Amino acid sequence: MAESLNRILVPVDFSAHSQKAVRYATTLANKFGARVSLIHVVEDPFVTGAWQSEAFIPNIPELLNALLTAAQNQLAALKKDLAAHGLVVETKVITGRPSHAIVEHAAEGHFDLIVMGTHGRTGLSHALLGSVAERVVQKAPCGVLTVRETAPPEVKTASTTAAAAV
Repeated sequence: MAESLNRILVPVDFSAHSQKAVRYATTLANKFGARVSLIHVVEDPFVTGAWQSEAFIPNIPELLNALLTAAQNQLAALKKDLAAHGLVVETKVITGRPSHAIVEHAAEGHFDLIVMGTHGRTGLSHALLGSVAERVVQKAPCGVLTVRETAPPEVKTASTTAAAAV
């Protein structure tokens, strides 16, 4: 029995990494006739404790609403750009812990594949910040394709040469 690829979920954080994931997903969707769904997860401070602080932060509900609105606007712009290239995509903004929300949304939506960007952090930054992509790979109910935006070789060479000269 051949596996089918009908629904592709693309979590986006509006970074270069997620832009590359969108390009991969839309290429796959075109080749396989699959549908693409873009989601953005906003951490809800009341659920995740992400915005805990010793200092008083006024108007957290308004801040959360502003973040949700900004994400919806950015997804709408991305959807419009993709539509200009003949692609039909669904968009959704959800709240929660990013890795958990992505996995839960993928299961509920019966997605066949998750395509997501990864920042490729290592060492201390990985230990402190963790990796949403890594947690999604571990828990996802479907396959996960991770992509990373990398600088062209000539940029790496030039920056390495400049660093060596210092």
